Amino acid sequence: MRLSGRPSVAPLKDTGPPGRGLLYGVGRACASRPWRVICVWLLVLLAAVAADHAWGGSYADDFDLSGTPSRTGSDLLNTHGAVASRGVAAQIVVRSDDGPLTAHRDALTATGERLTALPEVISVANPLDTAGAVAADGRTGYYTVRFRENPAQFEKSYVDRVDGAVRALRADDVTVEYGGPLGQLARPAAADRASEAIGIGTAVLVLLLGFGSLAAAGFPLLTAVIGLLAGLSALGLLAARYSFAAASPTLATMMGLGVGLDYSLFLVTRHRKLLHSAGDPVAAAARTVATSGRAVLVAALTVTAALAGLFASGVDFIGMLGVAAGTTVLVGALAALTLTPALLGLAGRRIDRWHVRTPVDEPDDRGDIWHRWAATVRRRPWTFLLLGLVLLGVLGVPAASLRLGHVDAGASPASYTERRAYDLVAKGFGPGTNGPLTVVVTLDKDHATTGAERDALADSLRDALTGTPGVASATRPTPTRDGALLVSTVTPVSGPQERATTGLVHRLQDDVLPGVLSAKGATGYLTGTTAAQQDFRDILADRLPVVVGVVVAAAFVLLLAVFRSPLVALKAAVLNLLSITASFGVVVAVFQWGWGAKLFGIDETVPVESYVPMMMFAIVFGLSMDYEIFLLSRVRETWLETRDNDRSVAVGLAGTARVITCAALIMTSVFLAFLLSTSVVIKMLALGLGVSVVLDATVVRLLLVPAAMYLLGEANWWIPRWLDRMLPRLDPEGSGIAHGPADPAEPAVSSGPVGR
Repeated sequence: MRLSGRPSVAPLKDTGPPGRGLLYGVGRACASRPWRVICVWLLVLLAAVAADHAWGGSYADDFDLSGTPSRTGSDLLNTHGAVASRGVAAQIVVRSDDGPLTAHRDALTATGERLTALPEVISVANPLDTAGAVAADGRTGYYTVRFRENPAQFEKSYVDRVDGAVRALRADDVTVEYGGPLGQLARPAAADRASEAIGIGTAVLVLLLGFGSLAAAGFPLLTAVIGLLAGLSALGLLAARYSFAAASPTLATMMGLGVGLDYSLFLVTRHRKLLHSAGDPVAAAARTVATSGRAVLVAALTVTAALAGLFASGVDFIGMLGVAAGTTVLVGALAALTLTPALLGLAGRRIDRWHVRTPVDEPDDRGDIWHRWAATVRRRPWTFLLLGLVLLGVLGVPAASLRLGHVDAGASPASYTERRAYDLVAKGFGPGTNGPLTVVVTLDKDHATTGAERDALADSLRDALTGTPGVASATRPTPTRDGALLVSTVTPVSGPQERATTGLVHRLQDDVLPGVLSAKGATGYLTGTTAAQQDFRDILADRLPVVVGVVVAAAFVLLLAVFRSPLVALKAAVLNLLSITASFGVVVAVFQWGWGAKLFGIDETVPVESYVPMMMFAIVFGLSMDYEIFLLSRVRETWLETRDNDRSVAVGLAGTARVITCAALIMTSVFLAFLLSTSVVIKMLALGLGVSVVLDATVVRLLLVPAAMYLLGEANWWIPRWLDRMLPRLDPEGSGIAHGPADPAEPAVSSGPVGR
């Protein structure tokens, strides 16, 4: 394929003496003083871990929804002194199997007094003294405990205090379970350590099978683990100052471990090739950081930029999840660029002395399997392009039925007290009791002072609420002490995560409340946890296209500046969007449709958590750019040397196929290992990210990218001259470094075939 005119490719320029380059200097300094660098990293790690232990913060799901109906209603309740709005509420659910709860009145009263005496508790509503807090069978009820702060952020030891307060009830053969944020606090420790161990174990196996060398396996692992621990400690210190979601450390671990292994592996692979040519370990390590280290740096910045794009959502909760993942990505890249060359310098020429089989280098013979594969794709580019597109299209079909929502406690494991509390309430009161809605009505001055009109409005509002399909019950609206508000509690028929509840929230807020109140000069708002979650979902659904646009545009500009090709940048963006859509389709099919859900420990179908698509998109797009940069940087390097597009694609594919395949297997194993998590949201992210990496490393990198580049031909490298002059010059492979020695005394490092 050709465009009009000739490809406008800037000739390769010498960037100056490479010995003066920053990355070259960093690599040489670290490789020549390995013990000093290793000791510095260990000291930094110990200091960071100690500081996190002493001053680190906690993680909890707490988001600001300023300007939404739920937040406005909550603010009105606080402003006008509604007692029910103070603090953060949690339920303690009780169940008597040997008779009605009234038979345990003394124990219930004593327990309420002990709960009231706990620190951070504002008030406790005894079920026997609260209207509607005891089920129709008289055996199930719940305390409503209000805390000054969100109890999910308390120390785990606080659960022991609550256990002590309810001990009398349990001794009286009454079942006691904790719901809401108190139930979140009582969750058992996550299975993250097991997931990490599986990911690391798989990485060892993949590296040994892929490269044969113990050093090639051990150095990336050591670098990634040290970088991960330091990054998590830094995140803990940030959490003492800023609010991070409960999933933040798990997400940061997934990202930090995965990219840390990838980046270090990429450097070790290039170093071994250069070492076999040059023979000087320090020079080879310096050249590795100066060349492939640039690609690592650009890749890390691309991932971080994609994660930073989450702030375009306008929701700090989402943006800070990006910060959490970006923290471990940047620390992992820093460890790869400094600790890896130090370990390489320490190993010297003995890097392949310890091996389980003959160490494997990048392929040099054009007859190797990857060159043969490249030739096969070149002969039938349209076939492979259409095959890859059809596969991604089929996998992406379920994404068209994506339903965002909130995964409630009913999807938690039965071993969790919050799940047992949820089930007791659903069985005793109905599933909608787990997600009540609070209606807040602001009155004008006339209705605030005229009791008869206010009562008439309250009656008409209650009739409208109870007559709305999907409403199980609604209390009569009651005025606040100052008479400025009317407050009612609406109980849906369906549970919080059900589609029917989503429809009910919209129907009440958009139709029922305005229909009853607008003629009376009043305004109604829905608030409470369920309403807030719905507002959160609506915000993210509206802003997802904005985040997608920002991230894609940023990545497009970066790739354009790096590879000087509009078509290469556009191709990368389009193919990554297709692979992400396919991974969305898999998530929808498993979690929303229930296909194979039991294999992943999911007992019921659930909506896709509202922030998962946005997080997946930013992460997957960033990681896809990693592999894109690793592959295209090698293709472009060969193109600048030969001006032969077909050969450049073949050499680039063959030169990076093994390292990308191994890196993808490692990344996939790290992600999929987190399917062991008991959190449904973490399972969603783990499956979506794992599938996307597999698709990206196989369908995209081995089929679509080479097929598209063969079809485009020299047009791959076409760029208008005016655009070429405007763009900054970024050199991901350090081309100026790769083609000349650092100084006359240093032997040149060949970029051609290596010797054994």
